[in-house]
Amino acid sequence: MIIGFSLNYAAYFAEIYRAGFQGIPIGQREAATVMGYNRLQTFGYILFPQMVKRVLPPVTNEIITLVKDTSLAFALAYTEMFTLAKQIAASQTSLLPLFIAGVFYYVFNFVVAYVMETLENKLNYYH
Repeated sequence: MIIGFSLNYAAYFAEIYRAGFQGIPIGQREAATVMGYNRLQTFGYILFPQMVKRVLPPVTNEIITLVKDTSLAFALAYTEMFTLAKQIAASQTSLLPLFIAGVFYYVFNFVVAYVMETLENKLNYYH
């Protein structure tokens, strides 16, 4: 499961970062060259900060999707939180374990979204 999720989301994140770098106008690189920056300085001081600001929203979406996708692990008979909650609910004839598992997913995604939104607002220095 870990290998599958890692490969799948590595491809998504690679595409997000590639698009983030390609979205920066070529004039930024040219201006850095004119100012005498080498490649490492251009990347560290000019390109990387702009790329981080651009890719933060899609990265947030992918992280939240990854958290939600972990519940799909039951399809491969891998015991994950919802599978355990289903087993406990069946043995106790109560829906409370499933409700608690759902609340956990909601709270975890809420925390991720809140942290990423706070980070986005800190990087939103032009508005």
